[in-house]
Amino acid sequence: MIKIDIDDREVKKELTSLAGRIQNRKPLMRKISGIMHDAVEENFEQEGRPKWKPSKRVLKQKGKTLQDTGQMAASVSEEYDNDSAQVGTNKKYAAIHQFGGLAGRGRKVNIPARPFLKLTDSDLEEIKETVKDYLKPR
Repeated sequence: MIKIDIDDREVKKELTSLAGRIQNRKPLMRKISGIMHDAVEENFEQEGRPKWKPSKRVLKQKGKTLQDTGQMAASVSEEYDNDSAQVGTNKKYAAIHQFGGLAGRGRKVNIPARPFLKLTDSDLEEIKETVKDYLKPR
């Protein structure tokens, strides 16, 4: 009879470590929400990716679109838990800027969409690499 012994201690150790990372995803979600927050900050910095249509105020007074007072950009926050990562704002007027639409008295002003809560392909690739790195053997 031939007997082969395999030392699987390292494999078991890695699987146990992986199981722990899969159960406790909060550190991963924290990193992902940070990447998303950085992406939104970059959207404001570059005035859109791709570029937003400049606002009338910017065309007249210069400055940056969606950054007259800076309150909306400063209001963007991130949240995460074991199962999700998100960014958002509590500013009531943010939705009209994100999606566009009619606004003002009598809804006479058509505001173009300027999606500031948006991820680029590069941002998504960074998130994907972050997940891969999190799941890699240690």
